[in-house]
Amino acid sequence: MDKLKMHTPNKADENFKKLAELFPNAVTETIDENGEVVRAIDKDVLMQEISCTVVDGNEERYQFTWPDKKKSVLLANAPINKTLRPCREESVDFDTTENLYIEGDNLEVLKLLQETYLGKIKMIYIDPPYNTGNDFVYEDNFAQSTEEYLANSGQFDEEGNRLVKNLDSNGRFHTDWLCMLYPRLRLAKDLLTEDGIILINMDENEFVNLYKICYEVFGEQNDLGTIVWDKRNPKGDAQGVSAQHEYLLLFAKNKIVFLENNRVVRPKKNASAILKKAQQLYSKVSLTYTLDDANKDFSAWIRNQSDFSGGEKAYNKIDSNGNVYRPVSMAWPNKKKAPDDYFVPLIHPVTGKPCPVPDRGWRNPSSTMKRMIENGQILFGADETTIPNSKYLLKDNMYENIPLLIYYGGSDVAFLESIGVPFETPKVVDICKEHIISFTSGDDIILDFFSGSSTTAHATMEANAQDGCNRRFIMVQIPEECGESTALHRAGYKTICEAGKDRIRKSSETIESEIDKGFRVLKCDSSNMKDVYYSPADFDMNLLDMMEDNIKEDRTPEDLLFQVMLDLGVELSSKIEETVIAGKKVFDVADGFLIACFDKDVNDETIKAIAQKQPYYFVMRDSSLANDSVATNFEQIFATYSPDTVRKVL
Repeated sequence: MDKLKMHTPNKADENFKKLAELFPNAVTETIDENGEVVRAIDKDVLMQEISCTVVDGNEERYQFTWPDKKKSVLLANAPINKTLRPCREESVDFDTTENLYIEGDNLEVLKLLQETYLGKIKMIYIDPPYNTGNDFVYEDNFAQSTEEYLANSGQFDEEGNRLVKNLDSNGRFHTDWLCMLYPRLRLAKDLLTEDGIILINMDENEFVNLYKICYEVFGEQNDLGTIVWDKRNPKGDAQGVSAQHEYLLLFAKNKIVFLENNRVVRPKKNASAILKKAQQLYSKVSLTYTLDDANKDFSAWIRNQSDFSGGEKAYNKIDSNGNVYRPVSMAWPNKKKAPDDYFVPLIHPVTGKPCPVPDRGWRNPSSTMKRMIENGQILFGADETTIPNSKYLLKDNMYENIPLLIYYGGSDVAFLESIGVPFETPKVVDICKEHIISFTSGDDIILDFFSGSSTTAHATMEANAQDGCNRRFIMVQIPEECGESTALHRAGYKTICEAGKDRIRKSSETIESEIDKGFRVLKCDSSNMKDVYYSPADFDMNLLDMMEDNIKEDRTPEDLLFQVMLDLGVELSSKIEETVIAGKKVFDVADGFLIACFDKDVNDETIKAIAQKQPYYFVMRDSSLANDSVATNFEQIFATYSPDTVRKVL
C-alpha cells in the first residue's frame, strides 16, 4: 500500500512542473549551495519564450516590489508538517454541522486547506489589519532572524513567529505589512472557484498598496471595482482632509467566468416590506374599499418611509392582480433616431385611437410592443392623448445594481455589548450579509481568514435565514490574546478565538430560523507523526526499533483521521460515523468515501467487513495488522470484494 505524505504540497514544485510542461527548453540543472545538482528554470530562456523583448538586468520596467518580496513568495510556496486537530468540547453540533472554525496562524491554515478546498471556495471575505500603527501584523519568520526577534519585545511561538504592533516609526512599516498579506493572498486565490470572488475591507492607510498587490495576485483584468463606504464619521485627528471612508475591493478569480455565472446586483433593501404592505392593503379590497382606496393608502405609506430610496418609492402602485409596479418610459434611449419599425403607434384599448409616439421612437420594435400589450405590460392613460409607459413589476425587479457608494454610519457595537461579547471595531453584519446574498447561493462556501469578531459567520447565518440557502462558512483566526485594557478581557475572554466562537453561539440564538447554527472547531498543531515518519534515513536502526510506532503518543484516532482527510482532500465538514467492527473502532467518512481504522491487531474479520463496504479510500496504520497471516490475506480480501479501493497507510 502507498504511504500518505502527511504534509502540505510544495507549491514551488507544482509551479516548476507547470513551467516544464509549457517550456521544456527552459528546464536546466545547476549546483546548489551544498554542491548538489538540482533542477532549475533558465530565466533567460523563459523570458524569451514569454516576451518579444527581453527584460533583463537592471533595465527599468513597470513593477511593484518591496524588500523581502522574493522571500514572501518562497514562504507561500514552502511546505509545512502541520495538521488540524478536532476539538469537540468547543464545537457546536460537531457531528451534523457543515461550518468550520479553525484556530491558528492563517498562513499555515491556508496551506493546510490547499488540497481539500482547492477551487471550492465561492467567496473570500476578509478584513485584514489596516496598518494604522496600532493594528497587529503577523510577522513571519523570514523577515528577521531568531536572534533579531529576541532583541525585540513580543510573544513568540515554537516557530519563532510573533504578533506585533507595526508602529509607523518602524523603518519597515509598509514592508512588514506587505510581506504579511502578500503570501496569504497568493494562497487564498487558489482556493477560489473559477467563478469565485474575494472582498477585502481596507482604510486609507494601505489602500493603494493593497490594490497593487491584488493587481499582481489576481490580475488587473479581474478587477470588479471598489465600493466606497461612507461611514458618516470624519476622523477628528486628521492632519489633512479628514477621512470618513473605508473601501471594499472586489476581485474575481476569473472575471469572464464570474460574469457568466453571476449578476453584480444586490437585493432592494425594502422590497419585501413594500410587497408585504401592498398585499395587506390588497386583501382588504371589497365593495366598500376599492382598489383606488388601496392605492391612495399605499401611495401615502410609501411617501412616509424616510429610509426608502427614490427608486423604491417609485413602486407606489398596485394593479388589479395585487402586483406592485412602477411606470417606466418606453422612449428610445439614444440621441440617434430609431428605425422606422420603432415608430408604429399603439392603439388605445378604450378609445381605439392611436397614442402619441415619443419623438425618437419606442425602445422596442413593433413585434415586442405587441407581445407586451398581450402580456399586460403596457400602461395606457385615460385616453389616447397620453404617451403609454411600460409596467415594471417589483416582484420581477427585486435586485438593483451594486452602487459605488455605501452610506452607513452605524455599527454593531451595541448589539455585541447586548449579547456580552464586546468587540470594539467589528465589521457590520448587514453590509456583510448584503454582499454574501449578492454573490453566493445554494451551499456555497465562504471563507474569512482574518475572522476576528466572526461577523462573516454571523452574516452567513443571517443570509441563509433570509433566503433559505445552505451556505457554509470557514472562519480562521490566530488565538491572539485579549489585552488587559480591552473590553473583551474585562468580559472574561482570554483570546480573540474564545470571543469569536462565543459571538457565533450567541448571535445564532437571535436568528429565528431552522438553519445550520453549529461549527466544528479545529486547531492548527504540529503533525501527528514523529520525525522518523518524514525522514527515516536520519535515524539508526536501534532508534527505529524504539520508535516502531511513528505516531505521537498524545494523539487520538480522531486526530489522525483529520490529518488523513487533509492529505486525501476530503472536506473537513464531512459527515463522520464511528462504528465498531470485530472489536475495532472504524471511521466512515462522507458515506463510505473514506474508511479508516487506526487500532492495532486488526484481523481478517475487520478487513473483510471494511472491504465489503467498497470505500473509495481505506487508511490504516502501517503496523495495524494483527500478524503476518492477516497481512498475507489483506490484498486478496480487497481483490475479492473491492479491488478499486485505494489503500493507504500511515
